[in-house]
Amino acid sequence: MGRPLDDQLAREAEALRAAGLWRELAPDTGLADFTSNDYLGLSRDARVVEAACAAVREHGAGARASRLLGGGSPLDRAAEDACAAWLGDEAGLLFPSAFQANLGLLGALAGPGDVICSDALNHASIIDGVRLSRAEARIFAHADLEALERELAAARAARRRLVVTEGVFSMDGDVPPLRKMHELCAEYDAWLVVDEAHAVGLVGPEGAGAWAQVAADGRGAQRLAARVIACGKALGAAGGIVVGSRALREQLVNRARSFVFTTGAPPAVAGAIRAAIELARDADDRRARVRASMERLCAQLDAPAPPAAILPVLVGDESRALAAADACRGAGLDVRAVRPPTVPEGGSRLRVVLHATNTDAELERLAAALADVPRLATARAKSTTHGPLFVVGTDTDIGKTVASALCARAAARLGPATYWKPVQTGDDSDTAEVGRLCADTELALVAPVHHFPLPASPHEAAAAADSAVDLARIDARLDELAGSGSRLIVELAGGLLVPYDDRTTQLDWVARRRPDLLLVARSGLGTLNHTLLSIEALRRRGLVPRALLLVGAPHASNRETLARMSGVRHVLELPVLPELSASALGAWLDANPLGFLFEAR
Repeated sequence: MGRPLDDQLAREAEALRAAGLWRELAPDTGLADFTSNDYLGLSRDARVVEAACAAVREHGAGARASRLLGGGSPLDRAAEDACAAWLGDEAGLLFPSAFQANLGLLGALAGPGDVICSDALNHASIIDGVRLSRAEARIFAHADLEALERELAAARAARRRLVVTEGVFSMDGDVPPLRKMHELCAEYDAWLVVDEAHAVGLVGPEGAGAWAQVAADGRGAQRLAARVIACGKALGAAGGIVVGSRALREQLVNRARSFVFTTGAPPAVAGAIRAAIELARDADDRRARVRASMERLCAQLDAPAPPAAILPVLVGDESRALAAADACRGAGLDVRAVRPPTVPEGGSRLRVVLHATNTDAELERLAAALADVPRLATARAKSTTHGPLFVVGTDTDIGKTVASALCARAAARLGPATYWKPVQTGDDSDTAEVGRLCADTELALVAPVHHFPLPASPHEAAAAADSAVDLARIDARLDELAGSGSRLIVELAGGLLVPYDDRTTQLDWVARRRPDLLLVARSGLGTLNHTLLSIEALRRRGLVPRALLLVGAPHASNRETLARMSGVRHVLELPVLPELSASALGAWLDANPLGFLFEAR
């Protein structure tokens, strides 16, 4: 007899397959490697392999326990010291994985009362580290110094402020303005954390990473808190090392839960890391080979060469990305498609990785294969598939439907637009109301997945109808609509934290989808508390609204307070209109254009 959980998992898997987002583990294909992160080819270097074998012979196969309980080996400290010396800092601490290193570092440095400003394209380990720290998350647009400064300015009252970025971004292959970020940290009493996973070994003096590259100007690094080194990439081994001051190392030994409560790295890992660092420091020829190959490939593709080893080839659509990867495989090339949620909606791509070990013949075959891939100009370009805009509220009956109609009208002025409310409760039809308010536009209306008669929260209304909200069906429908090429407006039911079922709130679902947001709130009494609490709940899940819309009689003090304290860039007011009609909404929109809601971040 099958288990009910298996039935649920099968439905969820089918929804992923239908959306082109299903993944399977793929073994080593034996094809030319243009996908792994073994940039310098050190994972198979005989000297690294022998160092790992020697460590096993001398110290055994496993670490045996957490290092605080006597686990690990003397090679751990040797690897840490070698890494710190390479990066020109005081100390390092080895974690079994770089994912654990980010979790432990952020949780040890920040907590309730602190603020972490995190780049919108940061790796999942950083996102999870921010969440687990319980600090307030403030997400700034990718590499956007103005957006970062706004978040730092809004966080002046925090106990501690951290700014977290990658040295080379894992999916876009670009480098952020680290020196300017460091200057902002100095100005706003914040601390910079740089994840060097895809930079170390490739950029900077002796391959010491992106920070080492910008620090070569001789200016100090007083606001650099830590760097995280992923030893399973250019170093060809495994594990992660946090590099910083001796005081930071001591703090991590005592407070980094992913270090304190886990078995240490096996001796073979530490032995391999130490040997790989020695080789990486002296690998200018390998780095030059990667750079020359990248410049040659990009010249043939008429594309700008990225600073390290990752070339994103953006195709936009999931199915096109998979087809392009299949074509490369047919040419004997291992190139993988990357799809949401690893990258944003509409950002599916081939992630092409070059290595010092790739031959000229392989590069020629790669260039020929990529030349046939329909691609957008750059990884930052806006796809013809537009990301959805979610209209969410602090409460029920606050004007989300009118706000959705405004957004739909604004979207329709830019091209094809669609409105959808996934779950409708009560006898009213918000879909019909949006249709009435947008009757003079070419807006497409999509029926809800669920319409329950009881005017209550989705979970209660569903129970009253002897039914349940089917999130797999909602996800599948959203994926279908988001891939249509039309600008999609999605209106939620009630307030952000109302439940879909006994385990999932609307906010949980929104956080999983990570769309652009318009937050709708009341303009009058009580809005400060409700709105700031809603924004705090969003930030804790790494979400920041593109705009805040206050509905009702204008209240200057509330608007000014929210503009100052919310950290939301656009705070708008929608007063009570003389009549609720298409013409009235059109007139308001003429005076308050909302096109910025649909601009690429």
